[in-house]
Amino acid sequence: MKAEKVLYRKRNLGSGAIVEMVVWKLPQPVPGSSHFYKYRLFFGRNGERIVGFDNERGKGDHCHLDGIEQPYTFVSIEQLRIDFLAEVTRRLKP
Repeated sequence: MKAEKVLYRKRNLGSGAIVEMVVWKLPQPVPGSSHFYKYRLFFGRNGERIVGFDNERGKGDHCHLDGIEQPYTFVSIEQLRIDFLAEVTRRLKP
């Protein structure tokens, strides 16, 4: 089985910000993760990442919030989307 893209969404917001979500299903977990997904969720503006969730090889599941990296507990793709969009929404509010 090859990697299969199971989610791709990208939106350019009126403020110039970008929201992008990409998730692949893999034949085996990424080293450092215990599930079969590779993901990259990004919210940023002017080339700067404001919110990011990913599971980089060797690092496992983690997120980047306002320049600070911290561990993230992956439960499901749906929960990942909910958690990511909640962090984006917090930063879009005036």
